[in-house]
Amino acid sequence: MEVEDLTLDELRLALAPGIAEAAVFDGWSNEALDMAADQLGADRDVARLAFKDDGAMGMICAWIETIDRQMAIDLPAEKLAEMKIRERIRSLIQYRLDAVADLEESLRRALAIMAMPQNAARALRTGWSSADVMWRLAGDTATDYNHYTKRAILASIYGATLAIFVDDESEGKAETRAFLGRRIDGVMKFEKAKAKWLNPERESFSMSRFLGRLRYPAR
Repeated sequence: MEVEDLTLDELRLALAPGIAEAAVFDGWSNEALDMAADQLGADRDVARLAFKDDGAMGMICAWIETIDRQMAIDLPAEKLAEMKIRERIRSLIQYRLDAVADLEESLRRALAIMAMPQNAARALRTGWSSADVMWRLAGDTATDYNHYTKRAILASIYGATLAIFVDDESEGKAETRAFLGRRIDGVMKFEKAKAKWLNPERESFSMSRFLGRLRYPAR
């Protein structure tokens, strides 16, 4: 499909990766948007119309949505089904980290914008949406309160890991990988032991208490 045939919503997603690349130098700005439009071969005025009244936050959310969509293509549920639950979650988060590799400055600026009071509600919805995509790919079918706690917990894990990732200068982001592994493995061991203590006849893993333990994780 030609660029001029895209709807405004489709154009937003098509522009988002280019905006993220330009945001390393120009921030999440109209300058970055113009650069992405030129790279895509789109009319600058139409590109700006696609993000009219949505500004930087709209550009960031579009970028996140492109990652969500590509993740679902590259890590379909049937592929993840071959892994244990901890590896599914680890693989999904690691995929997202790999997707923003070399764009740490864009990510740092995006996180700062999302943390602004006026953007907090939308940032929360965006994080929830990404967590929902990850859990569905991981095979979650919960419809009770676990549906909500799992997503809140996963968003917390991912957010904490991003905070480490943006400043990680170790080779191959080794510190980030180790941090993620500790958060997942440590809490799972705790949950397994607790489940055994509470119900020794049925040893199972629950994600429902991750949030409290991961809200302020130690580095």
